[in-house]
Amino acid sequence: MALGFLLLVFLASLLMTWLLRRYALLRNVLDIPNQRSSHTLPTPRGGGLAIVLGVSLALPGLFLWEDLAAQHLWALWGAGGLVALVGFIDDHRPLAARWRLVAHFAAAIWGVVWLGGAPDLEIFGGRVNLGWVGAALAVFYLVWMLNLYNFMDGIDGIAGVEAVTVGLAGALLYALSGHLDAMLLPALLAAASAGFLFWNFPPARIFMGDAGSGYLGLILGLLSLQAAWVEPRLFWAWLILLGVFIVDATLTLGRRLCRGEKVYQAHRSHAYQVASRHYGRHLPVTVAIALINLFWLLPIACWVALGGEGLVGILLAYVPLVGLAVRFKAGIAD
Repeated sequence: MALGFLLLVFLASLLMTWLLRRYALLRNVLDIPNQRSSHTLPTPRGGGLAIVLGVSLALPGLFLWEDLAAQHLWALWGAGGLVALVGFIDDHRPLAARWRLVAHFAAAIWGVVWLGGAPDLEIFGGRVNLGWVGAALAVFYLVWMLNLYNFMDGIDGIAGVEAVTVGLAGALLYALSGHLDAMLLPALLAAASAGFLFWNFPPARIFMGDAGSGYLGLILGLLSLQAAWVEPRLFWAWLILLGVFIVDATLTLGRRLCRGEKVYQAHRSHAYQVASRHYGRHLPVTVAIALINLFWLLPIACWVALGGEGLVGILLAYVPLVGLAVRFKAGIAD
């Protein structure tokens, strides 16, 4: 039954992305290339709404099957819905950055409250609860996750590939750690993202748009916090799975901040953007990220999920990623 459910979600997302592409073409909702773009042709945008609808409409099914607690349903519905709505409006009529940020914080607070605050963290075999400080950090973490995902959605297929591979890997982590009842939620996200990815894989026929990228970033952040509630060391495993996006976006932002640049100003200085120009195509970079996720980050995340030290796993996973980002001049070349 679970496989049939996931197949239905995939097919629904596939169809909705096609319909959204038709809508974008009819309404002239297009991403027009400029000197900061990584593409050369006007392309419909807003296809990520198919992921939002696919996941949101399927969540009650998980609740009815008792694979999703009521508070988690409201956390995902409320926080994700607000971010998607703001992104959808921004795709059609650009909003000021300050109003987007207010909505992002509101969504993050909603999500953290419904999850029950900040979970315990496992550090060198001991459990640490940071109380209200941890809850505040969790809110900032979610806001950063949704924004970095938006920053990283700059070449064909990259955001979809990240969601599919991390979602499937997250389901595997639950299976390995004995939490089979938690597998379906990240698998659901992967299925909905795969339906969109069919249309977005290089060369993309539709872009995700802010509605989809912000939603994915927030939902993946919420899933990582939910995993910590299931078992504290799983939070580190999820951070490992998300390593490519976290390292590239954080290093790029840090370097730009150090130079006094406006962080919300469009640019092409992320490592993945530099790499796509270096290779002359988006496909090699998108495929490389999938391979890194599956054959480098996933084994380390599995080791952590099975009892390995989380901070050691983060170090093992991130050091080579930092090296790659530095190699491609993240935050410098533009």
